[in-house]
Amino acid sequence: MGSTNTELYFVFMNYDPEYHRLRADRSKKGAYELDLYLSKKHDELLATTLQSGSYNKTFSLVIVDGFAVEITETQANVLRSASGVRVVEKNQELA
Repeated sequence: MGSTNTELYFVFMNYDPEYHRLRADRSKKGAYELDLYLSKKHDELLATTLQSGSYNKTFSLVIVDGFAVEITETQANVLRSASGVRVVEKNQELA
């Protein structure tokens, strides 16, 4: 069984043509639609993969299709095997 301590992880998604289409629209409306699309996509992944209330998504990354989430090591391993997820990496603090 894994630790119950949560840490910050970055989750990066596989290629998504809709993300690239929205990202190509450099207008204010396009940026807004991209933000909404990614936030919903990332929230849905977490809601269907992890138990509600057991994680805290801190933000979605627009420059890449990814997000930051506070989860346990066990939850990170679950996300690693989720459909559409490319990489899950623990945040590394630089001293």
